[in-house]
Amino acid sequence: MNDHSKDVFVDHVGHSVGGMGGHAFRRLTHVSMASIPYLYYVHGERISSYFSLQAREFVSAICILILVIEVVRLRTGIVIVGQREYESSQISALAWGALAVALAILIAPGGEIGSMEAGKYGAPIILGMTLVDPVMGEIKRTKKNLRAAIFTGLIVSYIVWVGCHFWIGTELIAAILLAPLTVLGEILPSREIDDNATMVLFPLVGLVLLLPFL
Repeated sequence: MNDHSKDVFVDHVGHSVGGMGGHAFRRLTHVSMASIPYLYYVHGERISSYFSLQAREFVSAICILILVIEVVRLRTGIVIVGQREYESSQISALAWGALAVALAILIAPGGEIGSMEAGKYGAPIILGMTLVDPVMGEIKRTKKNLRAAIFTGLIVSYIVWVGCHFWIGTELIAAILLAPLTVLGEILPSREIDDNATMVLFPLVGLVLLLPFL
């Protein structure tokens, strides 16, 4: 893995295909993933029925398709607009994020889908990654201040998690304890797993361990 991929203050604009435009497209795509909980928990059954699948089957199928495309992309070394140059030879952030989001949907407990309340745990996990990551990333890129990025990330993460408590019934103790794990997933360096995955997997693992006490 290229050293640029784990430089905490690296300016990714210079390493993104398309420059600032590509970087902005990447951020926009990232934030747009916040629509996934709504699409799945409210409309998942209807969307998946178009493909003669159950909602969970549809999630798995989409994830598998993305991973197959990723294998082809890696074999050809292709990078598209918004991706970073070093992703030509490593699993992309998009693929890591898709896998992690799929696992959150499939593992996080909830009621029968049809309303956002079914995503009382899956929704804040996914929303945390989609909203906290770009905020922290831009602060690190522009301000070169990790402490400010962590502090702001915690504020945004708690807004997401506590907001979900009032919105869809996420247990408050879960919100308080798991919100920091979203931020932890962003700041802990890893050469193997992109932070798009760790920002989902850390609170997801924490949730699984916490569930017996909820």
